[in-house]
Amino acid sequence: MRRRDLIGTACMAGAGALAATAGCALKTETRSEGGAGGTGGRELLELRIYKAENADVRGRLDKFLAEAAIPAWNRLGMKPVGVFALKDDSSPDLWVVQSHKSAECFITAQSRLWADAEYQKAAAFFDPPKAAPMYTRIEANLLLTFEGAPKLQAQGDMKPDRIFQLRIYESSCEERARLKLDMFNSAELDLFRKAGLTWVFFGQALAGTKMPNLTYMVGFPDEATQKAAWDAFGKSEGWKKLKDDPKYKDTVSNITNLILKPTAYSQM
Repeated sequence: MRRRDLIGTACMAGAGALAATAGCALKTETRSEGGAGGTGGRELLELRIYKAENADVRGRLDKFLAEAAIPAWNRLGMKPVGVFALKDDSSPDLWVVQSHKSAECFITAQSRLWADAEYQKAAAFFDPPKAAPMYTRIEANLLLTFEGAPKLQAQGDMKPDRIFQLRIYESSCEERARLKLDMFNSAELDLFRKAGLTWVFFGQALAGTKMPNLTYMVGFPDEATQKAAWDAFGKSEGWKKLKDDPKYKDTVSNITNLILKPTAYSQM
């Protein structure tokens, strides 16, 4: 579909999208009461991986996210938005984290985005030729935040050398995944807090890759703080007892561990 056709379609859908925006805002205000489309105070998170082929492509993608996408997402109530790259720069890919206050907000996000006149104008400016796309694909994962960590949160200290860890715990079956989720909610979250492992989010995967899994991100002002926090966690009596509990044996079959750094325009 050509850009002008796409924008025209979005404009025709504008009235419905604006109504959806109002409905989404209402759910945001009443979600703790369990209203229709709400999540009982927990948020739905999108973890996107933008696949970029090289540094030149990444540069154009960075500019698009910073100047068009994130301002538009913020206007839709999706904030903060975190954007991260591998700390060692071994890949040009970007990881983007954004939150939705309800299922309705998630479902209507695209139509509301394309009804945003400022975004339409900015997106048209960045519209790449077919032979030189800003990214090759987007991998998307939908997560539901944990009961004990219901909201996406930015780090209090926005030091330029701050680092983040994204960890994905895969399980061999859904029952094992359920037990690992119970392990976190019953005790492991508290151990994280006591050890100084400051969370950005904890999420149960509802859809996406590497299912079933739970995915979380923790942040640190620097590498020294990261090491000290994990040392404290590993040496704690609470963790030693919890990891040896036979109830939680073999709950994780594979772990993905990524060390990330925020982009200059990341809001986290």
